[in-house]
Amino acid sequence: MQWNLRMRAAQAGIWKSTEMRRRLADAGLQISAGKMSALWTGTPTSIRLDDLDVICAVLGCTPAELLICEPEQVAARRPQQARTAAATGALPPRLGRHTSIPPA
Repeated sequence: MQWNLRMRAAQAGIWKSTEMRRRLADAGLQISAGKMSALWTGTPTSIRLDDLDVICAVLGCTPAELLICEPEQVAARRPQQARTAAATGALPPRLGRHTSIPPA
């Protein structure tokens, strides 16, 4: 996921994290300077849904505009065997009692 807070804030005319923090406080969300800095400069590892709701309300956007999916990043995390199988359309054999390979 790509965190798009600064771009959405710029589109709303907010150029500094202090201004964003003030607007969030006006909307009822008190964020520490450290947390605001982390949200402003990087991609958060987690965010409360209530906080995301207020951020979206302040910026006039949806969560989908703040969190941009990166399917190529997901594909790169797959194990090599799964990537090869996905590229060729072949299914890898299942392990265990119920195998997907027919008996010879």
